[in-house]
Amino acid sequence: MTNESFFYQALVYLATMVVFVPLAKKLNLGSVLGYLLGGIIIGPALLGLIGHGGEDLMHFAEFGVVMMLFLIGLELEPSLLWKLRAPILGLGGLQVAVTSAAVTGIAMLAGLPWNEALVIGMILSLSSTAIVLQMLGEKGLMGSAAGQSSFSVLLFQDIAVIPMLAIFPLLAPAGAVISGQEESASLIAGQPAWVRTLIVLGAVTSLVIGGRYVVKPILHIVARTGLRELFTASALLLVVAIAVLMTLVGLSPALGAFLGGVVLANSEYRHELESDIEPFKGLLLGLFFIGVGATIDFQLIVEHPLLVTGLVLGIMVLKFGVLLGLGKIFKLSREQNLLFAFALPQVGEFAFVLFSFAGGAALLEKETVNAMMAVVAITMALTPLLMLLFEKVIQPRFGCAAGQGGREPDQIDEHERNPVIIAGFDHFGTIVGRFLRASGVKATVLDLDSDRVDLLRKMGLKVYYGDASRADLLKSAGAAQARIIVIAMATPEKNREVVAAVKKHYPHLQMLVRATDNNDAFELMNDGVLRIYRETVDTSLRLASDVLELLGRRAYQSQRAARMFRRFDERSLKGLSAYRDDKQYVNVVRERIEELQKMIQADAYTNMMLRDAGWDRDNAEERN
Repeated sequence: MTNESFFYQALVYLATMVVFVPLAKKLNLGSVLGYLLGGIIIGPALLGLIGHGGEDLMHFAEFGVVMMLFLIGLELEPSLLWKLRAPILGLGGLQVAVTSAAVTGIAMLAGLPWNEALVIGMILSLSSTAIVLQMLGEKGLMGSAAGQSSFSVLLFQDIAVIPMLAIFPLLAPAGAVISGQEESASLIAGQPAWVRTLIVLGAVTSLVIGGRYVVKPILHIVARTGLRELFTASALLLVVAIAVLMTLVGLSPALGAFLGGVVLANSEYRHELESDIEPFKGLLLGLFFIGVGATIDFQLIVEHPLLVTGLVLGIMVLKFGVLLGLGKIFKLSREQNLLFAFALPQVGEFAFVLFSFAGGAALLEKETVNAMMAVVAITMALTPLLMLLFEKVIQPRFGCAAGQGGREPDQIDEHERNPVIIAGFDHFGTIVGRFLRASGVKATVLDLDSDRVDLLRKMGLKVYYGDASRADLLKSAGAAQARIIVIAMATPEKNREVVAAVKKHYPHLQMLVRATDNNDAFELMNDGVLRIYRETVDTSLRLASDVLELLGRRAYQSQRAARMFRRFDERSLKGLSAYRDDKQYVNVVRERIEELQKMIQADAYTNMMLRDAGWDRDNAEERN
């Protein structure tokens, strides 16, 4: 089997994905860097398993970009955009505009033509959605002011890719061929300017009208067949047809796919389209990033190390300064502003797409594209290291609400010795604290988000900033005299840190610990925690009992069944922890489900008592 055979190439690319992406995720580097690293290793720079075939691969894999933009269009919910309109348009728009202008100016001073400088400026203004959201999510920072600001900026950047793709062809030299496509294959070839405009407008109008009045009925007919593979084929046909139509009229296939997604965003088939296209999009995008890694010009890096290093540092320092300035303008606290600026100075994965597109449009020379690709990859690879530097060095020195070692903990009133300590005061802990306060029980509250602490104080709540996993802070909070500690931190990891600190220094405290799911509960059981509260169980059971009542069941019977379910589920959870890593786990779960079903049904038949009806009348009067 030769290195050029289809099966050999498929083996190499698929094995690269399976090996390097999990490795990168394990190292908290993100899947994109895993693909890039895999491409570098199998490319001509190291193992040479794919030779110079990476360039041919990218022409095929670019279709993954088309699918990605189609899915972005499907996800653009007007309600979300309207809710975040101020930070998206203000903070996000200014970040892209200011960074683009600064980079463009510097590039022009370096001698580049204005159109090339503008293209580079726009592309380098983007940051990595995949890496940043993953890092902030894993650290439990998405709900912070810095997390919300980062999300708004990244969302604007993702949307900004669309007009960039539309503008680039206008900046290309006259007669340039885009992505290797001959203009003679286009319907607009040789046509006057006004005819070209009419053809383009007609194509876009056809796309909108067709999406509303043609595609939906066709998808309805296909859905009625009940054949999943036929719906998948229809979804792929839709994306391919849009790409072909846009190519025929001289527009970007990615731009057309985005418009098609927006048109179908409110369709009843939206989620089905997403689920069918997502695997193909992920696979093709993975191939695209592998191709990027394989085509990085390492000879250029070796020959011009100072140039590449200067570009990487210059871009990241410039973006850091812009982000820091905008965060101050938008009144982020110093703590949150530092986190915001350190999260977004890299260049994002869309840069690979846009630089590839710009090279195909003859906007940039191949040498320039190769240099920029290398710079983008290096900035992304440096991001996890930059965050580590921030957490270990910058954060303890300047203070940030991102975690341990941030701003100095608040001084807690030594005369305030309450029987309860609440560690973590987000949406979960807040409800606990409000209920205890309304019931006349005083609690000492600790939280790690400095902005939330300041806001809650303005609302009249006594909340202290500090890390509850620190023994000295627990001592200041009165842990030696307290009886109970409610541990409700934002992440399971932080909860377990607090549990370990309490067990070591204040074992007399009764711990009531928040858990996100069963796996989190199992970990807490292993740590010796007896009182575990999965955050969705009670709400889910309350909703389920309401469903039974709306279906005509008696209120007493519904709520009794819910209580029985919760008691049985909690007992089962303790038993299931012994089978967690055992092959018998699934069989034991199945047995418990059947046992619970029989128990609740038997109880329903034996408890149809007259007092049920009275309770239902009271509930009916209360509801009315």
